[in-house]
Amino acid sequence: MMMRFIALILLLVQQSLMARDAAVTDPQAVKTVTQPNPTGQAIQSMMLMGVFVLGMWFLLIQPQRKKAKELESAQKALKPGDKIVTSSGILGVVLNIKDKSLSIRSAETKLEIEKSSVLRVLERVGEPSESKS
Repeated sequence: MMMRFIALILLLVQQSLMARDAAVTDPQAVKTVTQPNPTGQAIQSMMLMGVFVLGMWFLLIQPQRKKAKELESAQKALKPGDKIVTSSGILGVVLNIKDKSLSIRSAETKLEIEKSSVLRVLERVGEPSESKS
């Protein structure tokens, strides 16, 4: 999808450059001086800005929104026994879950943290763990 988008932009740039070069090298075009259409140039500029905004949307904003939705669904699906990593790097096992916080056990320490500080779930209860061999 992204490669098609880039190819389309390059094709449009190439065509506009070829049209400009053809107008300059054409002997009849040199004799008749034409004035550029200001309305056409304004529309072309607006379209170019729109293309850049859409490009930034697909490159930056959309993947970040998708990742945020996945993180939110993972936080809602937490269960006691899940192994998690917090945003501060603490590894722990979920003991119990409250409305906005949860209790975890890390080594021999029991901590209470906010749900929003859960960065990712390493292992869910009932799912087999992946062994690295």
